Amino acid sequence: MTVAGLIKAAAMLLAAGILGNWFLSEVKQAKIEKKPWYTPYLSVPGLLILLALSLPVIAWLVQK
Repeated sequence: MTVAGLIKAAAMLLAAGILGNWFLSEVKQAKIEKKPWYTPYLSVPGLLILLALSLPVIAWLVQK
């Protein structure tokens, strides 16, 4: 693996960590405020996570 590949991998891991912590803070805030379980998924980090998880399905649908 090249240095550029390592930098890219580190950047993706850092971004995933930041997004994960952001989503976790939304989950904690929703629990404190006694909001419904789905509230964190409707926030910005939740929608980004759902989009990232649905990208393979979207790519598969576009290829067909």
